[in-house]
Amino acid sequence: MYCIKSSQCCEEVIKKSRFIAIISPCHSETEVAQQLQQWHHQHPNASHIVFAYRIKTNQGIISRFNDAGEPSGTAGKPVYQHIEGKQLINTLIVVIRYFGGIKLGAGGLTRAYSQSAKLAIAAAKINDYIEYEQLKLNLDYKQLQSFQYHLKKLEGVIIEQNFTEKIQLIVKVPVDNVEAVLNLK
Repeated sequence: MYCIKSSQCCEEVIKKSRFIAIISPCHSETEVAQQLQQWHHQHPNASHIVFAYRIKTNQGIISRFNDAGEPSGTAGKPVYQHIEGKQLINTLIVVIRYFGGIKLGAGGLTRAYSQSAKLAIAAAKINDYIEYEQLKLNLDYKQLQSFQYHLKKLEGVIIEQNFTEKIQLIVKVPVDNVEAVLNLK
């Protein structure tokens, strides 16, 4: 699976209709709702604001798409198919359409929304998706320097540290490296 690093926007005009495609990282349905509200606010005169997303949660992968008033299956689904086809996770694509006066027909709409999604994905910087886990650890003071060195090699980071009799740490580590980090103690 893959994810995107930051939001990107691209635009094209197809038969006088303006299509603005935005791809954004998104980690929850709440974030999706906030971003959609923002796009509706920024583009109140848009004819359609189509979206699709795919998010990994503790309950599994959540995916949704919406045609936003376009004929069923001609807008949201083609956008979603590009997200799924590229194995993107935690990704939202919004395509904003300003109608230009020329009807595109079902096939034309599907191609236009599909092309917009494809352009947005091409503009984005795509990274491997790495799942992280948080660990709570207690260390002796003499272990800290060595632990930090090895943690960095295992792509982990210290999120929080509390110095008492022992050092209490909360670290974030790629799931694949959890066992190795636990063996560092």
